[in-house]
Amino acid sequence: MRQSHRLLAGLLAAGALLTTGCAQSVDPIERLGRKAAQQVTPGAGAPRSAAHKRWGLAGPLARAPEPPAHRFSASYVVDHVPTRDKVVFLTVEAGAARDPRFVRMTGELKLPVSLFRAEGRPDLSTLSYEGQRAEICGQRRSRLFHPPHGAYNADTLRAAADCGVRAVVLGREFRDYALGERLRPGDIVRADASATAPLLRRIQEQGYAVGRLEDYI
Repeated sequence: MRQSHRLLAGLLAAGALLTTGCAQSVDPIERLGRKAAQQVTPGAGAPRSAAHKRWGLAGPLARAPEPPAHRFSASYVVDHVPTRDKVVFLTVEAGAARDPRFVRMTGELKLPVSLFRAEGRPDLSTLSYEGQRAEICGQRRSRLFHPPHGAYNADTLRAAADCGVRAVVLGREFRDYALGERLRPGDIVRADASATAPLLRRIQEQGYAVGRLEDYI
């Protein structure tokens, strides 16, 4: 029991380290350690070839194409990656890192996901430039940044640039696709942890792979 408590505390701490609006690519097997992930959710070390069945997928996810030799030189606000490859990118709220089921799924499927934290963070567009700069610089851990709640203004962009952010990432909500809209190459899709498995099924049905956003921007 004590060991389980320590592992749960580790998961919570990992989630707490994901900071305001900043992206971190998540491979739970690497971040939390293969042994810890297996102990928290037995079976996490199962072969990838069998993992898809547990998550309702018709087969293993398509392998992502090789990323470009040079990252996309983005206009500063990015809601789509210009590529002809049938690849899309997933982002979820950072709280998903505290969900053992989500950790298990991403670990078993080797799924690249970028986490952005908005929970408890202010709407930056309501703050002064100085307030936004303090909020972003004080918490930044990545060169990608998602403004909490998707709200930003010109001061947000200036403050983010001053804090060393390479691109402000937006993206589309999963519910847009759930209503029947088709994916496009380079789409950045936002989903919560509970919607990740249905989203993966939609991605697979339409013949797409999931890429690592940080490899492209």
